[in-house]
Amino acid sequence: MTKKLAKIKYLPNNFQILEKGDYVLCAISGKKITLENLTYWNVELQEPYYSHKEAFQKRESLKKN
Repeated sequence: MTKKLAKIKYLPNNFQILEKGDYVLCAISGKKITLENLTYWNVELQEPYYSHKEAFQKRESLKKN
């Protein structure tokens, strides 16, 4: 069970846990992502994404701006 929101610093090939926790929230969908399943994020925006679909959606929205 996920209980506490973690604070993470997203790095190019890894992430650093700033405050211990069990999960982060997807920047697009708001879904909980356990740290074990955290695979997609944006270093520049410091945002996690639930899956490749949300990461793609964010990338496409940035292209429009």
